[in-house]
Formats: sequence, structure tokens, C-alpha cells
Amino acid sequence: MDWSGRIALSAYRAAGYAVTPLTPLLVAIRSARGKEVRARRGERYGKSKLKRPLGPLVWVHAASVGETNAVMPLLEQIVEMGTNVLLTTTTVTSAQVAEQRLPKGAFHQFVPFDTMPFVRRFLDHWMPDLALFVESEMWPNIMSELNHRDVPLIVVNGRMSERSFERWSRFPFAVREMFGNVPLCLTQSEEDGQRYAQLGVSHVEVTGNLKFDVPPPAADEAELTALRAAIGARPVWIAASTHPGEERVLAQAHRRMAALLPNILTIMVPRHPERGEELEKELSGIVKRVQRRSQDPALKPDTSIYLCDTLGELGLLYRLSRIAFLGGSLIPHGGQNPIEPARLGCTILHGPNTQNFADIYNALDAAGGAECLYAERDLIQALSRMFASPADVHRRSELARHALHPFAGALDRTVMALTPFLNPLKINAELQRSGNGADNGH
Repeated sequence: MDWSGRIALSAYRAAGYAVTPLTPLLVAIRSARGKEVRARRGERYGKSKLKRPLGPLVWVHAASVGETNAVMPLLEQIVEMGTNVLLTTTTVTSAQVAEQRLPKGAFHQFVPFDTMPFVRRFLDHWMPDLALFVESEMWPNIMSELNHRDVPLIVVNGRMSERSFERWSRFPFAVREMFGNVPLCLTQSEEDGQRYAQLGVSHVEVTGNLKFDVPPPAADEAELTALRAAIGARPVWIAASTHPGEERVLAQAHRRMAALLPNILTIMVPRHPERGEELEKELSGIVKRVQRRSQDPALKPDTSIYLCDTLGELGLLYRLSRIAFLGGSLIPHGGQNPIEPARLGCTILHGPNTQNFADIYNALDAAGGAECLYAERDLIQALSRMFASPADVHRRSELARHALHPFAGALDRTVMALTPFLNPLKINAELQRSGNGADNGH
């Protein structure tokens, strides 16, 4: 008997009950930091101001902006079948994306904290007929409660890192509780599929990454024109989704490059924009001028590092340079997603830690559209070569774009795999609509 798993799950649930009285304080702190919407705090407790719509309901849960954007085309197809969709997310920014992009027939709520009283209140209210969890979202209480209520849970665009697999493998009882009613798991890669299967998921299919079928992020044309004019002929590169431990290395590389190219511009986009103020102080001791976009958006001619501590602007910023360094890769984080910059015509630079998106980086490297760097010296050498040969940068950016073509088609494969689960809901919705129509006619 897996006593360690039982004890771990019981301890997790007990901790949830213990901290429940402190949840309002936690939410208040998060609200003060801009991580919660004050007017919608009740949703985090499983409460809702919205009524459950009549008919079948598919609950889709995505963590943040990337997952929300990736699943949006799938939501649109489900809604077109006549089935209501509830999308839950965790972050404020993902809620803003949902508000802008959700089709009619779909609506957004914040996911409740994974504490049993909140989870049960949420499920009692919404009563979903089917749950789709996106990528690597695994919440023990929510998943086990869905299992006990016999609500099918399907993992879509599934991703599981080696670290997560090793952690969950230690608790087979907890995994059985969570995945007991998972009839299907649709994963991004063979490696992801193997890890889910080894955890005991009975039916795993590799359908690919939905992010390849999402249109590239848009950009405000007026803002793009203004920034391009402000940059002019300056050599420019972007360091995107950077993490602590990387920015100093990137700033030092900028300083050394400035000895060769005095007017070089580095656009730096931290993964967590709230670090803007501390980064400005740190980097100002390394380069001549750091300009924070959140405080002063109009790019100045003497700016060394344009620190873009803003949200939702990567579609704009990637269009300003053909050279993009992807963060989270010089430190043991696993790398950030290179799909967007590659599709927008960037040559990709990255560190050696890319295991989160290993298959994509391997394809980009093999095609010549990306390059792996191990140290500051490698970055300086790569930038020097690229600024000296714009034609080669253009060629490599095209190679990066073409390297992604074989990955397309995940949306069609996902919809096909979900059809046996969605069709009964569609038929049920049509029957309810026709029944309501008949009742209204008498």
C-alpha cells in the first residue's frame, strides 16, 4: 500500500483546511500587488456572480496567457458545436486576454484555490459535463474531486517535465486519485506522452503543440511605426522572457558590444514585469542608460537598455529585431517558448537549458535557425557575427520559420481526438434546444 502517497495527499488537504481562514489575507496581499482583481475575489473561493447556463458545459482550465492563447482556437471550435464553455485561468493578464478574445458562448472565471471547500462550491455551482486541463496544470483536490464526481477530465496540449514526473512518481496513490477519471491525455511530444503513461494514464495520444496553430501575436501598427522610427539605423537585439541570473550577463554583453558598436540597443523583456524597478537599479550600474517602458515609453536616442516591464507586448517587440535571445535558458529553468519569435522572423539565440521545449529547440538548432550559447563570450561572438551580416540573419530567420512547419496540425488532431467526447454533448445541447422550442410553442 502506498502510505507515502496517502499521507502526502492527506497532508496537502489538511494544509488547505488549515490555511483557509488566512485566504482573505493572502488574496488581499495579492490584490495589492496587482495579482488579483478586487471585484472578482469571490471567484477564488468558488463563488460566482454568473449563473450556470442551461445545457452541457465544458470546463477548460489554462494557467496563464500562453496557455490561454494556445487553447483559444479550440474553444472557438467547441462553441461552434453549440456547447457552452467555461474558461478558468489563474492570472490577471490571462483574464484580460479572455475578455478580449473569448467567443460568444464562452465566459471566464478565475480558478478557485485548490482547497476542498472552495473546489466543492465551484463544482456544485458549475456542474461541468467535461473538463479539459491545458498543458501541465495538476491540482490534487480539483482533480480528485472531479474523479469522485465521475466528471471526465482530459489533458490537452499536455506537457510534463522530467522534474514533475520524478516528483509525482513518488506518490502513486495521489496520482491514482487525480487521474482516476482521465480517459484521454493529449500530449505535445512523445516524451510527454511516455511520462503520463508511466504515471498510469491509460490512453495517451501525441497530438502536438497547439501553440503552433495559433496566429502570431498582433502589434499596434502606430506604436510599431513609432518605435521603428525611434530606433532608426541602430543595431538592435531583443532579450525576451529573461530571469534572475540572466539579466546581468546580458547587460555585461551589451557593455562589451558597445565598445564595438557604440549605438547598439538592447531591448530586454523580463519574464516577470514587476521586477522592472529592481532591474533598473541593477543594470544602471553596468550600462550608461536604462529606460523603463512602463515609466517612459518613448524610446530615447541615448538609451542603452530599453527595459520593457510591460505585459502583452511581445508581438510588438519581436517585430523590432531579427535577433532574439530567449531567457530561462542560461539558468536551470528549462527555457521559454521560442515559437512566437521564430514565426515572427527572428533568429533565435538561447542557452543550454531548453528541456521545457526540447523538441522545438532541437528542430530550430538542426535547421540552422537557432544557436546555443554557453557563456557571455559566446553571446558577444554571435551578436558580432550577426550584426556584421544582416543577410545571414535574414537567411537564418527563414530557416527558423520553416523549421516549425512540421509541427503544425495539432489543433485538427486535438479536435479529432476529442470528438467522441464532444459529440454527445453537442447532441444533448441540440435536443435541449429543440425541446425548449417545443415547450415555447405550446
